[in-house]
Amino acid sequence: MKKYTYSEKKDTRSGFGAGLYELGKTNKNVVALCADLTGSLKMNEFANEFPDRFFQSGIAEANMIGVASGLTIGGKIPFAGTFANFATARVYDQVRQVVAYSDKNVKICASHAGITLGEDGATHQTMEDIGLMKMLPNMIVINTCDYNQTKAATLAIAEHVGPVYLRFGRPKVPNFTPADQEFKIGEAIILNEGTDVSIFATGHMVWKAIEACEILEKKGISAEIINIHTIKPLDKKSVIESVKKTKAVVTAEEHLMNGGMGDSIAQLLALELPTPLEMVAVDDKFGESGTPDELITKYKIDTSDIVSAAERVITRK
Repeated sequence: MKKYTYSEKKDTRSGFGAGLYELGKTNKNVVALCADLTGSLKMNEFANEFPDRFFQSGIAEANMIGVASGLTIGGKIPFAGTFANFATARVYDQVRQVVAYSDKNVKICASHAGITLGEDGATHQTMEDIGLMKMLPNMIVINTCDYNQTKAATLAIAEHVGPVYLRFGRPKVPNFTPADQEFKIGEAIILNEGTDVSIFATGHMVWKAIEACEILEKKGISAEIINIHTIKPLDKKSVIESVKKTKAVVTAEEHLMNGGMGDSIAQLLALELPTPLEMVAVDDKFGESGTPDELITKYKIDTSDIVSAAERVITRK
């Protein structure tokens, strides 16, 4: 197995903040909006350095989305930031009508996604957002795995013309991808080649998949690890090529089983290459208050759960 190491843990929201600040220096059309969470989304540097291009909407997310859509008409590239729950469920009508349906060049930047928001509990956690956003025509859906990839994705989506949903998180996670990487929308990344099972992971679960791969190797199981950072459009070619080789699939995500990345891969395989599949995801439950580690364990999306899923699916070949 290819060995991955990291020198530090960093939160992915800081990767977004760093990318946004860099864009502010290099692209004068980039503007930023926030719904009273500037510090939480690490947008302070941009706001302080470019006050004429930063708009604080207050706790009025629907209005923020409308303003962002309007700014595109003048050629601006708006990055609208808030918690993932508020960027989707709270403003879904606005996102559908004035961003996706209107095909506006708005970048919806959603922090504190998934269950690892932790102690804030179910009302602030969201595990439905990927499903909500991927169902919208014209919408790109990206879920990054670490600080460096989040920064690279933030830079890349400024070049894409059209709506984007960029999902990232609060906890500090291993920062293991290259600092100088080029982020390519819609191109999955093979982290480890294997022959027995394909593990497709997204977001914070990518590092969990790498940990699981190391454990499986000691058990004599060769796992292929693929980072699905772009959930829509899904890299169908890479998925099919991997599954043709391994003939067994595990998907891993910090999201509900319903509507997530696993659903997208299951649909693809059902249509083109029926294959045994196990999903490591939250099974039809809301979250609750707790530390990120406690919740990951309780909701069965930890490293050990990926290992168990891989062992189960191999027996179904």
